[in-house]
Amino acid sequence: MTSTAAIPLADPDLSDRLTARLALVEEALRSAVAHADALADEASRHLVNAGGKRLRPLLTLLVAELGDGSRREVIDAAVVVELTHLATLYHDDVMDSAPLRRGAPAAHEVWGNSVAILTGDLLFARASSTVAGLGPEAVRIQARTFERLCLGQLHETVGPRADDDPVAHYLQVLADKTASLIATSARLGAMFAGCQPSVVETVTAFGERIGVAFQLADDVIDLTSDGTQTGKTPGTDLREHVPTMPVLLLRERCAGPDATEEDRALLARLDGDLSQDADLADVVAALRGHAVVAQTRDRAVGLAHDAVRELAPLPDGPVKDALVSFADVLVDRAS
Repeated sequence: MTSTAAIPLADPDLSDRLTARLALVEEALRSAVAHADALADEASRHLVNAGGKRLRPLLTLLVAELGDGSRREVIDAAVVVELTHLATLYHDDVMDSAPLRRGAPAAHEVWGNSVAILTGDLLFARASSTVAGLGPEAVRIQARTFERLCLGQLHETVGPRADDDPVAHYLQVLADKTASLIATSARLGAMFAGCQPSVVETVTAFGERIGVAFQLADDVIDLTSDGTQTGKTPGTDLREHVPTMPVLLLRERCAGPDATEEDRALLARLDGDLSQDADLADVVAALRGHAVVAQTRDRAVGLAHDAVRELAPLPDGPVKDALVSFADVLVDRAS
């Protein structure tokens, strides 16, 4: 059974309610990805069966506790955000050539790039079908979120323009590619639980900030873990020369007067051929010990604290406590 472990819950009654509702989301999710076509069915179920934290639907359910979290629309909203997230993973893994996802072979490793991309499209279609039942405003929110997801991936792919600040460009990529869906997860939960517009805006702002912090923490974890936390091969982004905050900070450092020969040598290795596992492991180890990783962690901590400050207007209680704890855990996991 999918658990609520991704967001710490000190209140046992709240934990029991969310566990029960998360089970309903899981059941609806599996129904939503089912297809009569055998290949579409098997490929669509691949990442659902691989598990995952279900962070986005759990955030939807948790925020809904600020209103009437028992509404069926809340469950459907949670399914929409997870289907959307899963669809992006199929596409991301093709673009990043990632061999693993959630500890299992990535879909493109099993069926090839074309099937993986089309499976992602099928999941987007199922998300669209589900959100249509929630009404025109939900459809508009989903469309805007989908647009931001695509723009984030596009801007990551083409990189910053000559006059762009690469770090600011990257933070905007994270806001669009990661934070937009986390913010929408919170927004839909509050909306369909009948919360006041001010509450909807508060939790949406929290989601935006915590989403960027979450991805920066992942940039750290990708270098400092052995892959068990992420279910992915450490350093995959480095191998594919996908920008991450530590690399951008190192590049910024090397462009300044304080760069050392060791800094420049490490950057040269990062820009070189990392197709061999041994070369990749050596570079990951070297980058892991560099100050830019601590600087990335500090940025994640700062954003997590900013996210907590956004929660100030919410009433005190177990839901607010859980959101604050989630921010704290996010910081801790990158330590």
